[in-house]
Amino acid sequence: MTQQSATQIFNLPDVGEGLTEAEIVAWKVKPGDTVAINDVLCEIETAKSLVELPSPYAGTVIDLLAPEHQTIEVGTPIIAIGDAALEGTAHDDVASSGGSTGGAVPPKDAHRSPDGAPRSASSAGSSPSAPVAAVTESTAPAMQEPGVESGPLVGSGPKADAVKRRPRKAAPAPAPASAPAPVPAPVPAPQPVATVPAQPGNAVVGLLARVLAKPPVRRIAKELGINLADVPATGARGEVTRADLESYQAQREREQDAAPTFWDHHAKAQEHRVEVIPVRGVRRATAKAMVDSAFSAPHVSIFVDVDASRTMEFVQRLKKSRDFEGVKVSPLLILAKAVIWAAARNPSVNSEWVTGASGDEIHVKHYMNLGIAAATPRGLLVPNIKDAQDLSLKELAIALNDLATTARTGKTKPADMTGGTMTITNIGALGIDIGTPIINPGEVAIVAFGTIKQKPWVVSGEVIPRWITTLGGSFDHRVVDGDLSARFMADVAAIMEEPALLLD
Repeated sequence: MTQQSATQIFNLPDVGEGLTEAEIVAWKVKPGDTVAINDVLCEIETAKSLVELPSPYAGTVIDLLAPEHQTIEVGTPIIAIGDAALEGTAHDDVASSGGSTGGAVPPKDAHRSPDGAPRSASSAGSSPSAPVAAVTESTAPAMQEPGVESGPLVGSGPKADAVKRRPRKAAPAPAPASAPAPVPAPVPAPQPVATVPAQPGNAVVGLLARVLAKPPVRRIAKELGINLADVPATGARGEVTRADLESYQAQREREQDAAPTFWDHHAKAQEHRVEVIPVRGVRRATAKAMVDSAFSAPHVSIFVDVDASRTMEFVQRLKKSRDFEGVKVSPLLILAKAVIWAAARNPSVNSEWVTGASGDEIHVKHYMNLGIAAATPRGLLVPNIKDAQDLSLKELAIALNDLATTARTGKTKPADMTGGTMTITNIGALGIDIGTPIINPGEVAIVAFGTIKQKPWVVSGEVIPRWITTLGGSFDHRVVDGDLSARFMADVAAIMEEPALLLD
């Protein structure tokens, strides 16, 4: 008799700061997989960042209730997880509850292994270890990259003793004779997931079939616009290798030699002349925030040219210092320290304009959560370093490195995106001299850091080459007037011209 209580339905949680919706970017599990508490179930994109969603339950995945690339509301059921001991009856539970958006899986598929191979009636109802052990790594989706950790969002606590993690590194698929559970008939070796046929009435398995490939290969395929399912796989476990991808791309380029160029619209069908890119997730949130800021806070911007030659010399000394061995150091570190120092001398630039029931107020922050604008494939992110004013120069350098690495890999947590008090945007990294930045909502000041390059500069009446940069600042004129903004930018420039002032 089926026990309904053994099936756990996991609803999409609010992963940070009252978000109401998120997009399922990629599932990391499939029906039949065994999961432990805090195993990564999927990646979701919120309005703030890309987040890995851990499992709050241990057991066997019964069904995925939400498809990839669809925005769903918080509280919507996304996955059904059952007791591993009830794997044979799990599909019946979901079918009777009507919880699957992909259609209930017929009972006959409860006796089909995750790789699509038929399973006998005796093996379908055996102990948890038998069917779980039959799931080889070649049929599992790509897991989180080794060495990249993400904090638990829900379900924190010890792992369930009765359920083991799947190994990070896969071994070759075992021969049928070495399968841990006895079966009446030989079971064929599992094929790569990309070749699993979608059986009639088993729409979920067909929909969730994934191609095995390492994260770098997936990234290259995405950049090239290649569907990995179209690439012949030659890897040992049926995975698509980088060589496979390069061979496929070379063939595709040869076939497209006679194709029209980007601007040759005469040779294109009418419907292909306009490319439509949906605005969602981080990009949609960023667009709304920038519009709100530009039309609610009256911006005033000022610029100053700076002789950063001594900053460049100081950075070189830090790189050679044993204290900074293994720590990446750049002029951005000195600018960040200069902004913190200058804000202490001009506190109102580190504040917020607040409109409440009692009227308008200015909240001056006696702490610095320093935001660093970071360009990512998913849009502009502004994670911030909490209490940056308390960090030493080395600690600040490490925090900047961690922030950049986390943002580039899409692992920035929602908590790191909120509570900023001032922002730096390093447009000089792209070779741009300077620009007019827009203030991050909830703040009243932002500093733009232009490229540093050698230019002729007059020193004591002589023209000599010096390392010159331009700093730009935008300020909310309701809080920061012309005099205050000028004094703040002058203080930042003073540190960039003479970093030794930081030692005072």
